[in-house]
Amino acid sequence: MGTAEPERFTATFSIVAYDPATGDLGVAVASKFPAVGAMVPYARAGVGAVATQAAANLRFGSEGLKLLESGLTPQQAIEKLVENDPGRGDRQMGLVDARGRSAAWTGKDCFSFAGHIVGENYSVQGNILTGREVLVAMSEAFANARGTLAERLMAAVEAGDAAGGDQRGKESAAMLVVREGAGYGGVGDRWVDLRVDDHAEPVKELRRLLDVHTLYFGETKELVPLTPDLVREIQDILKRTGFYEGEINGTYDEATRSALEDFQGWENLEMRFRKDNQIDKVVLDYMRQHFGPKR
Repeated sequence: MGTAEPERFTATFSIVAYDPATGDLGVAVASKFPAVGAMVPYARAGVGAVATQAAANLRFGSEGLKLLESGLTPQQAIEKLVENDPGRGDRQMGLVDARGRSAAWTGKDCFSFAGHIVGENYSVQGNILTGREVLVAMSEAFANARGTLAERLMAAVEAGDAAGGDQRGKESAAMLVVREGAGYGGVGDRWVDLRVDDHAEPVKELRRLLDVHTLYFGETKELVPLTPDLVREIQDILKRTGFYEGEINGTYDEATRSALEDFQGWENLEMRFRKDNQIDKVVLDYMRQHFGPKR
């Protein structure tokens, strides 16, 4: 599985991880290298996640997933990937599978500081780092973080960035989280797929993008019953924004429901629309913040 393709030295710190509670798999990465999200992260729901970096062999991403899917452990997959690779001394990668087993490889010729830490359900790895403290910070942040896998991956990359990150500076960052059927409209497995290709503060920008993604596509955590008083408030907002032409009467009828659905679609909140007599609190808060009466 050697390569004849040009090699790019992708100085990077990354994390691959698995969430046993949801089955989510993901990768988060940051680097002083443009568009790192186009090179390093690979993941497939029900199979695993791969980060390939340093003198990145991009075949390791797709081939690593195939090896995991065939039943090999992450450690066995790594051994298979590097056994006939003449550039293995310059390679770095982290793998995790859909059982939470993880492994990593740091070639002996990777630019210092280079290393990895393998933990339960995750692996962190990096090269051309300011020091091992970057990996330690990432490992501890992931282990201690709560919330979705995306939030925990974000916490790890933020910790690595704060601890020094890539010693050459900052340029790009990315996150990929997969879950079966979690793509837009239930198609595909890409639950989170965010990239910052060229930015002075790529990790901070990745955080902003994740917050936007959570607003539009995050899971519903709290529902609010559509009482007559609340329906009147919603009808008033919908009328002032041009989505509703009926009476403000507190009745959640078909005209009101249709107007609310149109409003949520217009505001990119369609994935949070409810067909029962409840509204996602995130949507309600958004309506009040952006379109409620001015105080």
